[in-house]
Amino acid sequence: MGRAGTLKPFKNTKRYRGPALDKDLDKIAYVEGAADSLGRRLVAPGLALVFMAFCGFAASYQLDFLTNSNAIILFFAAVIGAYMALNIGANDVANNVGPAVGAKAVSLKTALVLAVVFECAGALLAGDKVLDTVATDILPLASGLEPELFMTAMMSALIASAVWIHIATYIGAPVSTTHSVIGGIVGAGIAAAGWSALSWPVIGAIIASWVFSPLLGALVAAAFLWFINAMIVDRENKLAAARFWLPILIGGMIFAFSAFFFIKALDRILVVHWALAFLISALLGGIAWMVSGPLIVRQTFGLENRTQSLKKLFVWPLMGAASVLSFAHGANDVANAVGPVAAIVEVQRAQAAVFDPWVLAESGAKMPIWVSAIGAFGISLGLLLFGPRLIRVVGQRITKLNPIRAFCVSLSAAVTVLLATSFGLPVSSTYIAVGAIFGVGFYREWRRDRKRSAGSHFRGLVSGGRGVRNREAHQRRLLVRRSYLLTIVGAWIVTVPIAAALAALTYRVILIFVEI
Repeated sequence: MGRAGTLKPFKNTKRYRGPALDKDLDKIAYVEGAADSLGRRLVAPGLALVFMAFCGFAASYQLDFLTNSNAIILFFAAVIGAYMALNIGANDVANNVGPAVGAKAVSLKTALVLAVVFECAGALLAGDKVLDTVATDILPLASGLEPELFMTAMMSALIASAVWIHIATYIGAPVSTTHSVIGGIVGAGIAAAGWSALSWPVIGAIIASWVFSPLLGALVAAAFLWFINAMIVDRENKLAAARFWLPILIGGMIFAFSAFFFIKALDRILVVHWALAFLISALLGGIAWMVSGPLIVRQTFGLENRTQSLKKLFVWPLMGAASVLSFAHGANDVANAVGPVAAIVEVQRAQAAVFDPWVLAESGAKMPIWVSAIGAFGISLGLLLFGPRLIRVVGQRITKLNPIRAFCVSLSAAVTVLLATSFGLPVSSTYIAVGAIFGVGFYREWRRDRKRSAGSHFRGLVSGGRGVRNREAHQRRLLVRRSYLLTIVGAWIVTVPIAAALAALTYRVILIFVEI
């Protein structure tokens, strides 16, 4: 064949550069990936904007007696209320399921589903009492303000509190939405009508509840943990103790929740006498005790008699406690989202009643259910779209949680919030839950110091002190991280004045640009 059979390469073959083409393809793939990532990041804000617009248009058509100007006011109030609810869901609901996720008892997706379902139920069924307090008791309708100025003040409070919560959520700080909205109403009320227009006895009672409710949550959580340790964890036969006491704890939890539900939450549908409510609640608690007993016995089969096995038994009770806490949070904190909206609705109904006394009779004495629905669904949507990051903060960074400790935190916070809701007090579920976490952590420190004082001195002499120092360093990492306590207390102090100042400024700005 020789040279005649040799194939010569094409002249333009040298001009083809494979690496250059690969770089171009990589650039195209990078641009496509960046566009896809940007699109995913825009989904959540887009859904939030659609929800806000829907709430505005739906609210503006709910009251038949509205004039065009009042309908516009209600449209913007509903939009801002929906925005507030989204921020509450992103920032505040982390306290409900954060302990369960931090204890690795449930997955993040399961926790989100539980929170959404029970948040909506609590807001729709039991949120009206706290809603009335925020809407009409702090800045009373009879404060001497003209209706237009009153509605402007409530709009200013909504805008200011929503903006502050948005900022706090962005920086990852679990601030109190209750403090934000109450501070906003106080600041706007002072700017609109002076100090005398506010109901200071009501504000004093609310502030007192802010101080005592976290302390109560901490004490109740520590008491629950002490009881479980004394009756179950420290027993020689831990599994037998769990078979006896855990069903009793579950029955007590169901009794407390049922009593609140029948007395305070069911009155929108059916009024139940308190004696009958307690009887039914006791019956339901007894059924829960009897049903959970065999289930726990079945769970203990094959488990070793040690503390690690007990943690598995507390997973389902923890999910129940987190659900109760979500219900309580929805009942209490829906007022933070739509309390000012409810106040605006009340003013507009009062204005219409001057010309037509039958308006209030036709629309009902209680606040319309759609007002609570804006808060309920907004909180749930905000949790789904923006809440997972803060759930990890609350559940993991203050103290180390396991299912037993998380159960104590969730149950104590639920009991405290339910008690406050019964009295119509808008307490801070953020600080109650965080207070319960600190209560558990400080109890663990006390328990550790008590145990260590019994025999650590002798072990330190034997080991030359090195082992003790290592153990102490390890224990400090497991217990309360005090830097977060200082951060949370700082947020507690600054939230009310910042929200009040923002609301007063917003009120003045609105008056400049809108002629009232």
